[in-house]
Amino acid sequence: MSEPIDAARGEPTGSAAGPDLTVHDPDPGLYNDDLAPLPRQKRSWGTFEIFNVWTNDIQSLFGYTLAATLFIAYGLNGWAVFGGIILAGVIVMFLCDLVGRPSVRYGIPYAVMARASMGVHGTQFPTLIRGITATFWYGAQTYFASTAVALLITALFGPGPEGTFLGLSAVGWISYVIVAVLQVALFTKGMAWIGTFLNWAGPAVYVVMIALAGVIWYMAGGELFSALGTVFAGDGDYPGGTLAAFSAVVGTMVAYFAAVVVNYGDFSRFVRSEKAMRRGNLWGLPVSLAVFSFLTLIITAGSSVLYGEALTNPADIVERVDNIWLTVVAALTFLIATVGINLVANFIPPAYGLANLWPAKISARTGGLITGAVGFAIGGLWVAFIDGIGIAAFVDTLGAVLAPLYGIIVADHYLLRRGRLNLNDLYSASPDGEYHYTKGWNLRALFAFCLASVFSVTAVWLPALDQWSGFVWIFGALLGGALHYAITRTAGKKAVKA
Repeated sequence: MSEPIDAARGEPTGSAAGPDLTVHDPDPGLYNDDLAPLPRQKRSWGTFEIFNVWTNDIQSLFGYTLAATLFIAYGLNGWAVFGGIILAGVIVMFLCDLVGRPSVRYGIPYAVMARASMGVHGTQFPTLIRGITATFWYGAQTYFASTAVALLITALFGPGPEGTFLGLSAVGWISYVIVAVLQVALFTKGMAWIGTFLNWAGPAVYVVMIALAGVIWYMAGGELFSALGTVFAGDGDYPGGTLAAFSAVVGTMVAYFAAVVVNYGDFSRFVRSEKAMRRGNLWGLPVSLAVFSFLTLIITAGSSVLYGEALTNPADIVERVDNIWLTVVAALTFLIATVGINLVANFIPPAYGLANLWPAKISARTGGLITGAVGFAIGGLWVAFIDGIGIAAFVDTLGAVLAPLYGIIVADHYLLRRGRLNLNDLYSASPDGEYHYTKGWNLRALFAFCLASVFSVTAVWLPALDQWSGFVWIFGALLGGALHYAITRTAGKKAVKA
């Protein structure tokens, strides 16, 4: 006998298997195959795939440089830096467990999940901002990945002809086109191919890093331990003292993952169970961060012994070593690591965001091709124009705008709706739909979103908050959630009294 269906919620009453994922009569302006709930039988990701989402996010050129810089820039004892990095991983793990759970349960991407709190049309504004932010960084990271290919081509065949066009040499342009085509090809193969790439890339980068750490250790000899002692000693000269320095380490690492946290549902919807997602987050965040940071520390300390200065960019270390095989292996590793994070953090969000804008005409595949084209132009102009006009501050500001959206989504789902969704109404444009609000826009949520975003953006640009800049995202998320909860509850009480 089949279990009765709760018509208001679209869920089997008393079922332990989870909600019914069938959508009846969806509006074509809100639905396509990419935005539809993903049936459980089509989900192939487990703990290992989620683990590799995070390892690829960590293992980019920027991620390595960031981890190395934390050990030498804040004047803290190295063990305190380790503690701060692991604590940041625990915080991000907790945030992702919260926002990822409904996407696992209902099989929906971030853009659809946001409809519950922002309205079926109101979700377009924040998802578009997320897509713009990701597209800018996609172009930039594509350029950075191409420098690894250029390093490889130069090592094998020489520097090529002289002269540049828009700041790039002939080898630079060839490398850039290779990386751009590779990324689009991976995406158009679908999430299964992306998952396979991440599963292979994450462990491969770790193997190379362990090998590089071993080589550096061998070359540095016993002096490595004295260098580690120096790093672990700390000089305590960070403005504001030890607590401010520790908070800066934690906040910086949290901010590094903030963009992926917002749209984490785009990945968790492919996971077979919540248990697998939580395990993947545990192993991929605090555990993987600890291992990666330790390897980074050994390599950085060894570079200070071998070259007289602590090098925080792995490309600089490779340039100092005159070994063609090391150059080839390192270049391929840098390419894999950077392409991995680009797919995770910067390609998938705008692809789904564009699909959400016009589902009847734009699929996630088409959205990805648009992202690739716009990102190609951005990356191609990076050296000549964009890098010099302060685009990083602009993109950071867009990221700060998004922080309250996380808080609103979580507060709405867990505090106001008690963890339940009306799946059919997420795809309905009917005025009677639960998430239609005012012509498809939840004006109360948008008001909370705008107020909290003003705070987040102001904090990014306010010099007095520089020491706490890493926590701006968390503060913005907390404020957005609190405002949304308070405004909605107050409006509900007034409606009851009326």
